[in-house]
Amino acid sequence: MEKPSTPSNFIKNVITDDLESGKVQKVITRFPPEPNGYLHIGHAKAIWINFTLAQEFGGSTNLRFDDTNPMKEDVEFVNSIEKDVKWLGYDWAEKRFASDYFEEMYTRAELLIQKGKAYVDDQSADQIRENRGTLTEPGQNSPYRERSIEENLELFRHMRAGEFKDGEKVLRAKIDMSSPNINLRDPVIYRIAHVVHHNTGDKWCIYPMYAFAHPLEDAIEGVTHSLCSLEFEDQRPFYDWVIAECEMPSTPHQYEFGRLNVAQTLTSKRKLKLLVDEKIVDGWDDPRMPTISGLRRRGYTPEAIRSFVYETGISKSQGLIDLQMLEHFVREDLKLKSPRTMAVLKPLKVVITNYPEGQVEWLEAENNTENPEMGSRQIPFSREIYIEQDDFMENPPNKYFRLFPGNEVRLKNAYFIKCNDFIKDEDGNVTEIHCTYDPETKSGSGFTGRKVKGTIHWVEASHAVPAEFRLYEPLMKPKEEEAVEGIEGAEEAEKVEKTFLDEINPNSLEILNGFVEPEMKDTKPQDKFQFFRHGYFNVDPKYSKPGQPVFNLIVSMKSSFQLPK
Repeated sequence: MEKPSTPSNFIKNVITDDLESGKVQKVITRFPPEPNGYLHIGHAKAIWINFTLAQEFGGSTNLRFDDTNPMKEDVEFVNSIEKDVKWLGYDWAEKRFASDYFEEMYTRAELLIQKGKAYVDDQSADQIRENRGTLTEPGQNSPYRERSIEENLELFRHMRAGEFKDGEKVLRAKIDMSSPNINLRDPVIYRIAHVVHHNTGDKWCIYPMYAFAHPLEDAIEGVTHSLCSLEFEDQRPFYDWVIAECEMPSTPHQYEFGRLNVAQTLTSKRKLKLLVDEKIVDGWDDPRMPTISGLRRRGYTPEAIRSFVYETGISKSQGLIDLQMLEHFVREDLKLKSPRTMAVLKPLKVVITNYPEGQVEWLEAENNTENPEMGSRQIPFSREIYIEQDDFMENPPNKYFRLFPGNEVRLKNAYFIKCNDFIKDEDGNVTEIHCTYDPETKSGSGFTGRKVKGTIHWVEASHAVPAEFRLYEPLMKPKEEEAVEGIEGAEEAEKVEKTFLDEINPNSLEILNGFVEPEMKDTKPQDKFQFFRHGYFNVDPKYSKPGQPVFNLIVSMKSSFQLPK
């Protein structure tokens, strides 16, 4: 039976009730990223929830850029977000920007002033923070809180006219400085910023705060169900206050779900940006990054990511998901799609001394034993081949079934070979193995004369294509647990500590140079393969050149992870 678009969840129940009661005629959701960085795996869940739930009920979803902070925003981020959403398999009904509504937001802010619900404050950001109080102590009223409506309106208009410096004044909502919810203690709703905006240029020098702009945007667009992650739950009273006091004709409602946190995975855009700025990674699309573009470059598929977020479900609880769960769905998606071929990552030359010199034999090999429709290919075999360095040991331990002096193994899709001798360099490293082959043991010939316990992969030397292999481990050491990132506008969240850089895994990237089969010479960026015994690999779109492929490890072959039943 085909799975429903989303598993049973509390938001689906709310939407069902709203439609059946007539409270909502058509479901409208939105995915509202801030264009201040690239999307990451956590955003994939938010994308899936907003788009899939709307589709499930015949509704629509807007892609809306919450571009209220031009100091950190860029068109590059806008373009990357659009690309990522489409790559994940979704399309939006309309593309909107918060900046489309700046004039209406300003009008609503003036309305608040005229109602005595907002005032201009001359205190500095530090003073406002100090006077805000704590979870156990109420805040203190600003000395400017009782300015007259006329004075506030005049000052706010002068703010818009550019007559004050950055930080000299702010506009604050006038709610309750003793509220147990700190978000209702006269939050700042407008700040001065003399900076060019990517959409509006230099038209504005005051910008609405995210927490003020967001509910207005939802109301303007007629959003029925404003779906966001759990850290916004404490903001919901202010969200509702803005809708009501700004007298918006439409009344959206906010619902919170547990965000997606993956173990050993950073999902703070501030920290990810720091990695990029410090050149610890190769840009936002580095395959070690948890960004959608990084996962795409590494070789993850949209189908695997969608299956992953489906299985994590939609709930009110905050949890930490094992990284192996995501890798499980990648393997499941690739196992029937990817050709299976051979690659040698750490080459060791083997000379088959009894094979005719100059002769090249072509052998048949299946492309995917689990998917016969993928057909077969011809692979060359000759006197000289490469095997993995790890597939030979001079003095092996017990139960080592690969090559060692006097032992016989099967070459996959070829013959049995037996190790007779080897050569070392002056440092004692094995540089060449001499073997003999048994021509009666050709793969597919039906030979049953004897059995061997080991099968190893190989690449024929004269036709081998040099290739670079990039192997990855998690970017963060295992003890790093990513904290939930606060919303923009919380001063503490603006302070990025560099101490987490000490938790970077120094072994997160290993680059090897080896060989692949000859048909791999014409691979294209984003082609995916399963390399026998190594794992799934993707042709890197950034560094691969014609005839010189670079392969990114997507996931290793197997994992002990099992989905809960």
